[in-house]
Amino acid sequence: MQRGKPVSSRDVVTQLSQLYDDYWEFILKEYPLSATYLGDHRYDGVLEDASEGAFNRRVAQSKKYLDQLRSVKKPSSKPDLLNYELFERELEDNLEAAKFRPYLTPMTQQSGLQIDIPELVTYHPFRTLSDFENFSSRLRAFPQLVDQVIENMRAGIRAGIVLAKVTAEKIIPQLEANVGHDPEKLDLYKSVEKIPSGIISKEALRIKNDIAEAIQHSIFPAFEKLLAFFKKEYLQACRSDAGIWFLPDGNDRYAYTVRHYTTTNLSPNEIHDLGLRELSRIHTEMRAIVDRIGFKGSLQDFISSLRRDRSLYNTSAADLLAGFKKILEQMDAKLPLLFGRLPKAKYGFREIEAFRAEAAPDAYYYRPPEDGSRPAYFYVNTFRPEQRPKYTMEVLAYHEAVPGHHLQLAIQQELTDLPRFRRHGGYTAFIEGWGLYSEELPKLVGFYKDALSDFGRLSFDAWRAARLVVDTGIHHKHWPRERAIQFFLENTALSELNVASEVDRYIAWPGQALAYKIGQLKISELRARAEKALGQRFDIREFHDELLGDGALALDVLENKMRSWTDRKSETHS
Repeated sequence: MQRGKPVSSRDVVTQLSQLYDDYWEFILKEYPLSATYLGDHRYDGVLEDASEGAFNRRVAQSKKYLDQLRSVKKPSSKPDLLNYELFERELEDNLEAAKFRPYLTPMTQQSGLQIDIPELVTYHPFRTLSDFENFSSRLRAFPQLVDQVIENMRAGIRAGIVLAKVTAEKIIPQLEANVGHDPEKLDLYKSVEKIPSGIISKEALRIKNDIAEAIQHSIFPAFEKLLAFFKKEYLQACRSDAGIWFLPDGNDRYAYTVRHYTTTNLSPNEIHDLGLRELSRIHTEMRAIVDRIGFKGSLQDFISSLRRDRSLYNTSAADLLAGFKKILEQMDAKLPLLFGRLPKAKYGFREIEAFRAEAAPDAYYYRPPEDGSRPAYFYVNTFRPEQRPKYTMEVLAYHEAVPGHHLQLAIQQELTDLPRFRRHGGYTAFIEGWGLYSEELPKLVGFYKDALSDFGRLSFDAWRAARLVVDTGIHHKHWPRERAIQFFLENTALSELNVASEVDRYIAWPGQALAYKIGQLKISELRARAEKALGQRFDIREFHDELLGDGALALDVLENKMRSWTDRKSETHS
């Protein structure tokens, strides 16, 4: 750019658009599994470089992008300025997270290569000969990835940055599930069980042999090596205390994760107290339902009776899946009463894979790829169906599918006027806050007819309030795991199976559990303000369309946006 020459607004926006595109291209290249998942197949033959050198290179690149951004004049239009500010915020957050060297703890029972690689078979394409060759190439690259991860975790041991022992122990069976002698028994082999008819039989046989050989000589030995490392070295080095406070920089780490996941300046003590207040409010509502049912005894007695009554639990995986499908079919039909805009993408159902089901939560949502080549998925945990209650099925389905995650995330992905870092990114406090907020929406259109299902809804709300108490309890107030489990059993209606799994999740993932309730309260507060300001002119469909219309925003940004919208609507009608 020539010195002294004025820069037009259009030039500024063009420069920024190019910068956003460059950043997203960098992300796709650095994280090839994510690229494949989103439907970009340029990197289908490679795995991520997980080395410390690659981590440092990514940090340096983030700094470079931030310098480039700040060398460009801030745009004047509101949408362009919002892109600028959110991009700056994302880069700053990336750099702050990097200080804690996340590559030193690259695995938990819910994330890491032991889950990513077996799951590949669910979204890697298997249509052409080159698709299968790319898949084989990835399997053969796996030993190098394992070596990098082991090297990083050994560096973590030296630095005193290690997982809690309870977390590491849960990874062991996940690794064991991928060790063996017969490639055909591994989920990865499913890729060649149905080779498209367009591939000639000679090539099909070659592909089968190639994938089997890659599993035999790359996957099995690498998993065996990782398993041996965990058993012989890592477990002994793990911290005995559950809380992140135990680490050398533990308090700073937790302060960062609280800010990152809530997008607020609330302190751990404030969040802890907020959780206790919310629990008290929700327990009062639960007590009212218990009284309506006619149960004599305390709320805790009622919850105990629910845990004992086997008729209230599922009997098979098939029943569980069929129940969810029926609930969501009915909800789909009512969505136009709550939203003006609905996503084009569809969602399907899948069972959480057996190798990770025991340590997994009740359900997950996996968003659709950008190219529309397959639907989104509502993943259902069918492990031990007899311990999964029927009365929480409605609330779980609404959270994970519609009007929860599918509606919000699929719409976000379809906002093609937004830069891709916003369409495919976003803030957990908004995403999970929306999921929790959306659990109550079906009441407005006639659902939760059954008193027990409504109790199930409140029990989920209590669960998210209890998270505020337990997460801060473990990581800030030095609670042991046993105290966290006891608190859940006394204050929520979750089954004992779920309670242990949930507490172990918070131990492995500090701060993330805070996002749900804090996001929900902010969205509810903004809706209450709009309803009060607009009175009979308030249209919930307009409110929801506006709320979801810019993707998943940080809560302070969302508040400014929705307050401005409410004020504009008020002025229009005054």
